[in-house]
Amino acid sequence: MKLKVPSIVCEGCGNAITNAIKTHDSNANVSVDISGKTVTIETSASEDSIKKLITELGHTTE
Repeated sequence: MKLKVPSIVCEGCGNAITNAIKTHDSNANVSVDISGKTVTIETSASEDSIKKLITELGHTTE
C-alpha cells in the first residue's frame, strides 16, 4: 500500500514511522519518500491499522 503523509518533513519523521510499523509487523517492508511525502508499505497488516499507527505518532494521512 502507498499512503500520502503530508506531515512528513524530515528523515526523523520517516524513521519514526518506519520503526512504528516494524514494531507492529517485524516482517513489513517500509519505504519513506520524504520529498514526495509518501510511505510505501508491504505488510500483512490492514491499511486502517497502519494509518492508526501513523496518526498516533502525530502525523496525518490522506
